[in-house]
Amino acid sequence: MTKLDVAVETAGDVALPSSPKIRERWSSRTAFYFAAIGSAVGFGNIWRFPSLVYEYGGGAFFIPYILALVFIGLPILVLEIALGQYYESGDVEVFGGIHRRLRGVGLSSIACGYMLVTYYSMLIAWVTNAFFDTFGKENFWGGEVTGSEANDYFVDEVIGTGTVGDNMEPTRLVWKNVGYSFLVWIVVYLCVAFGVKVTGRITYFTMGFPVVLLFIMLGRAVTLEGASEGIDQYLNTDLSVLTEKPEIWPKAVAQIFFSLSICFGIMTAYASHQPRNSPAVMNACVIAISNSAFSFVSGFAVFATLGYLSNIEDKSISELNFSGFGLVFGSFPVALGTLPGGEHWIRLFFVMLFLLGIDSAFSFLEAFLVCLQDASSVMANIKPKTTCFIITMAAWLCSTLYATDAGLFFLDTVDYYINFVMILVGFFQCFAAGWVYNFSEQIDNLGSPIVFSFIATYFGSTILACILWFSVPDASAALWAGFVGFALFFCIGMAFTLYLIKLQINAGAFGTIRTMLHDLLFRNMIDLKDDLSVVVGRIPLAWAVLIKFVIPPVLLALFSLGCAAKTSSGQTEFGHYGGYPGLPYQLLGILTVVFAGFLFFSSLIMPRLYDAFEKSESPVPTKDVTLRASATPVWRKSNETSEVTDEPADVNYTLEQTSPGEQAWTPKAPDDKAEQAVAEDVA
Repeated sequence: MTKLDVAVETAGDVALPSSPKIRERWSSRTAFYFAAIGSAVGFGNIWRFPSLVYEYGGGAFFIPYILALVFIGLPILVLEIALGQYYESGDVEVFGGIHRRLRGVGLSSIACGYMLVTYYSMLIAWVTNAFFDTFGKENFWGGEVTGSEANDYFVDEVIGTGTVGDNMEPTRLVWKNVGYSFLVWIVVYLCVAFGVKVTGRITYFTMGFPVVLLFIMLGRAVTLEGASEGIDQYLNTDLSVLTEKPEIWPKAVAQIFFSLSICFGIMTAYASHQPRNSPAVMNACVIAISNSAFSFVSGFAVFATLGYLSNIEDKSISELNFSGFGLVFGSFPVALGTLPGGEHWIRLFFVMLFLLGIDSAFSFLEAFLVCLQDASSVMANIKPKTTCFIITMAAWLCSTLYATDAGLFFLDTVDYYINFVMILVGFFQCFAAGWVYNFSEQIDNLGSPIVFSFIATYFGSTILACILWFSVPDASAALWAGFVGFALFFCIGMAFTLYLIKLQINAGAFGTIRTMLHDLLFRNMIDLKDDLSVVVGRIPLAWAVLIKFVIPPVLLALFSLGCAAKTSSGQTEFGHYGGYPGLPYQLLGILTVVFAGFLFFSSLIMPRLYDAFEKSESPVPTKDVTLRASATPVWRKSNETSEVTDEPADVNYTLEQTSPGEQAWTPKAPDDKAEQAVAEDVA
């Protein structure tokens, strides 16, 4: 008895994929929460958020921060989690599922994440170096130390910057950091290689223990002399900064954008291992609120400690180094070192930093690994552990660049350019979801001239406004010129679009101006919301409006702001960031942008280059009218000759409802002797 390929015409437009293997799941939703929150919470929550609050008006900073969280960060987080659950795939195939030419969106996101984790791991290696150094015979923290001495120790001794050449060129490898980096990557491999069930259990410790340590340090910090002054500085509210320091708004957006681990493929990968019907909006809210709460609480611990340090050094907090590396390896350890048992407090602090960093590091690797494992045509015969080992060792080798004595300079430069391009990746994600979803159907209904005219109108007006905002020298004139340019371009463009709609109606197209405008403005975003809601739970309409109409122009404006930013010498920051030499620093940074752009545009132009990433087994049906299935036929027996003929029995396919958003296709022969050929969950 042989297998027979059977083509079955369906009543609708759904073509079912082949029966998939069962995707590995998290051991519980709690494990998913710990992993996702652990990815979001990292070094930036400790050293960047509190300094931003202090610099920009204390409590006033929470106004743009919360607005950015609600209207930008949370909607993108919902998008990534919902798409990950819906497609049960990593970032590449999620956007490939929207349109095969958009795989480059996912490729650029995981590529940026992979490049980022090569230097992020070196940060963890430096923390590890500083931790083990506290056990040496010449323990730096054994005596009385000032903040400037601590900062010099970290930069010159731990990183090794003291031997950098005259033109900032690297002169040597700091072999101790190479070794510690290898140790970090071994830990990362062990956290990822055994699947998400093991990873989830590990994050109970790597995320849970730092929270415990944070509250221990907070409890100790608030009892110190001068702590109240530090907390007052942290929460001191000056609303004038909202207008006098307009950069507070992009700073708040950037903090939300990058602290939630969005646009790196992480949340999509993690969500793909969730049950498909898990409530995506609730999941996103839990992650976002937990991340912001950790930042807020850490601010109290940091500034209570800085208040104590300012008291014993008889300095104001503004004179202390309280941001970035200066906080983590300067002021904070110095303050802890003055406490009874100070060395142990410092070690505990470094342990907390290591754990905060390690679960962020392995989440970047997980995002890359999931996309590779989804590429079944390429990875079918390669074990996941082998794949994980290869990309881990490759990342370790790449990270040795940051183990040179100029590693800090390389890190600072590449970080700037990756953050720069990630804003553009976020724009492409929202554009793909809000504008390209069901794009071909929209063109079939309305015609390509109308659709492309509206797209050009909406984004052309935004681009024109950005050019005027950031090119006109006078700030007040630039503001008005931008809004006027936006309004004029938009009105003219919409008038032309309405003219095209009227021509279409006069030519006999079905519909009215009102119905066609509704389809043009809202149909694809409503289709996306409805399709996702059937599977991942209710998603509000406001989310779809934000994804399509609000977030893309905001991200374009932020990207334009980055392009227009100037150095103190009047040069553009892009290509001259930080005053680092063009070779090798600026060139390396620009190459990261070029590489991410190449992945996106090559996929857009030549999608076949990345067909290997296509997932052969997906719970989401393709748009087609034919279902191809493999069924075992039942051979008919002739009543006249009692011989078996070559004509197979008919195979009937019935649709059985199994659970909300899921269906199972079951083939049955009339005599019930045919084998079941297809059992497929589809949305």
